[in-house]
Order: sequence, then C-alpha cells, then structure tokens
Amino acid sequence: MAFVITSPCMHEQAADCVDVCPVDCIEKGPDQFFIDPSRCIECGMCEVVCPIGAIYQDFEVPEEEQTSVSRAKEFFFSS
Repeated sequence: MAFVITSPCMHEQAADCVDVCPVDCIEKGPDQFFIDPSRCIECGMCEVVCPIGAIYQDFEVPEEEQTSVSRAKEFFFSS
C-alpha cells in the first residue's frame, strides 16, 4: 500500500485530500475516505493537506492505527 487514511477521518471527512489528488485515487467509503493503493502514485499531496493529520505512508502508520491498514485493504480487495 502507499498512503493510508486513519481513524480520525471518520469524524472529520473534510475531503481536502480528494481535491488535491492528481490521480483521483481517494474514494469515499461508508464512514471515511480510503486511498486506492493500486492507483496511488505516492505524491504525498493528500498527507500535506489533511487538516487533522490522518494520512500516513503505509510504513509510518502508528501502531494504534494498524486497523486502518486492514480496513483499507478490505475496502479495496474484498469481493
């Protein structure tokens, strides 16, 4: 995965990240936004504009937010 949107987005959903994404890889899920890892080009624009600091590179996601990685995988890869 590239970037991951973590649980603080569930309460905010400001969508600043959606507006700046050059490849439109951020999708609205049932309760938060998710970044499609197969389309993300890892530009970092989303991370910079997130008003609540909810976006991390996959290898920098805090331990207490690891469920966000699982939720993103489930959102895009479960069928």
